[in-house]
Amino acid sequence: MQKIELGVRIPRPLGQGPSRYIPEVEILHVSTEDTQMHTLFAESFTTLGRLDNITLVMVFHPQYLESFLKTQHYLLQMDGPLPLHYRHYIGIMAAARHQCSYLVNLHVSDFLHVGGDPQWLNGLENAPQKLQNLGELNKILAHRPWLITKEHIEQLLKTEEHSWSLAELIHAVVLLTHYHSLASFTFGCGINPEIHCDGGHTFRPPSVSDYCICDITNGNHSVCETQGPVRNIPPTEPSSEVEALMEKMKQLQECRDEAKASKEEKATRFEREKRESMLVCCSEDEETAPTRDVSRHFEDTSYGYKDFSRHGMHVPTLHAQDYSWEDHGYSLVNRLYPDVGQLIDEKFHIAYDLTYNTMAMHKDVDTSMLRRAIWNYIHCMFGIRYDDYDYGEINQLLDRSFKVYIKTVVCMPEKTTKRMYDSFWRQFKHSEKVHVNLLLIEARMQAELLYALRAITRYMT
Repeated sequence: MQKIELGVRIPRPLGQGPSRYIPEVEILHVSTEDTQMHTLFAESFTTLGRLDNITLVMVFHPQYLESFLKTQHYLLQMDGPLPLHYRHYIGIMAAARHQCSYLVNLHVSDFLHVGGDPQWLNGLENAPQKLQNLGELNKILAHRPWLITKEHIEQLLKTEEHSWSLAELIHAVVLLTHYHSLASFTFGCGINPEIHCDGGHTFRPPSVSDYCICDITNGNHSVCETQGPVRNIPPTEPSSEVEALMEKMKQLQECRDEAKASKEEKATRFEREKRESMLVCCSEDEETAPTRDVSRHFEDTSYGYKDFSRHGMHVPTLHAQDYSWEDHGYSLVNRLYPDVGQLIDEKFHIAYDLTYNTMAMHKDVDTSMLRRAIWNYIHCMFGIRYDDYDYGEINQLLDRSFKVYIKTVVCMPEKTTKRMYDSFWRQFKHSEKVHVNLLLIEARMQAELLYALRAITRYMT
């Protein structure tokens, strides 16, 4: 039979699986062995009309994934103060602050699907003035949330014909913080674009070895990285890293039992950790994944993360007992946007409390001390202090490579590299590193929400 060339170009995926950092076979192994996963996948596909790569990577932690999908579905599709196209446009604005073209592309598609005006996608200046006014809050929330004041809130609520209602503003703030944090997860776990998205495919025919020099320029060089044994540990790495960390946890617990640090000493240790966190920075000359320019979706492209005490500028520490999610933020969100406070609170608790009592190859391990150190370090970087916590524990439990990864993913996610991902917790499983990312994004979201909600509370009083 004679073959006929129809001239149809067949796309091939550029990436190998959902993540540039995690071997595809590990993700597939998890997602095929769990019946709960099949149910979650079916619900996700029914709700979104797709099974995106974020969902496929979160599959390592089904309890969290279920809560995440439920919350996101409510924010985007259920009854709420904002119309559907506004919700997706706000998602685009938030993701664009971190140049997260993956999320921007997803929501451009959703925005058009729900009847959004294509003209708005030509730049923020083409969107309604009401959305343009949100740009300043988006900018500060994403990069320097400690600078938000009640005056920022007042400007949005009192701009006459373009004003926001309190309920609309709460909905917008939750969406902004959700997508800032999701951008952190996208970069932190090296999420690949789906094959049908920009950057997710190529029409170049495969070479004999399925790898050639042109792969290096088009982002396809991960092919050779994922062909080796499915392990997260360099073969020459000694097996002492996990044991050393467990020993530190044991010693810190014994110190806790023997003597508690004074109130003054705890305050000193917090200030020291806050100062030291400023010295932790990522190497900006490392190569990051190529991303499409999405700057037209936001204003002031030069505005980015700055340490809050840099150049002598001082912002007072936010004491958790003065304004916390549990005692203040939760009730405010629930009052103005019913049920959302409950959904977010559940997601925070699942991420914070999630444990399988394992560390790498060790079982029956209490990891609560380590999880609290990660959470509190992130809040410390944002100036949030828990008076009952001894911040001296952070330096004992989090080494420099881990701190570099945390700060980059939380504050400058677009600068995250595979080298950073590989360099921390080298003996731990990929599922444990994804778990770390869940802690990072929820702690970040809560920190942003605290500053925004405190400003709204001050405006209301």
